[in-house]
Amino acid sequence: MIWGILVVSGRLSEAEGAKRLLAKVKDGLTRWVVLWVDGGYEHRIEEWVAEECGIRVDVVKRPEGKKGWVLLPKRWVVERTFAWLGRWRGLAKEYTYLPASTEASILLAMTHLMVKRLTA
Repeated sequence: MIWGILVVSGRLSEAEGAKRLLAKVKDGLTRWVVLWVDGGYEHRIEEWVAEECGIRVDVVKRPEGKKGWVLLPKRWVVERTFAWLGRWRGLAKEYTYLPASTEASILLAMTHLMVKRLTA
């Protein structure tokens, strides 16, 4: 289930993009208690999210001392969603110019996925 989409320029940092997305959808996050984020967000959005959204931020990090590939808890949810979106023909390659077009394609792909599951 998609709760928010924000497509921005590559010049914008991931942390700033996350803040913009959460500011856009924070009124619909009334039941959220925890937000899991990647290690790249550590010390960049925790305070802002707590103040603006009232949500605790947990950083999912690689265990210390581990080398190579490691399965990170909750990370697979994000990767699985990106895989679903990558299977949608319109999102396999980026051909659109406007961010709103990409956002519409993501909504269409997720709607298709949900309808397919409902009718299966």
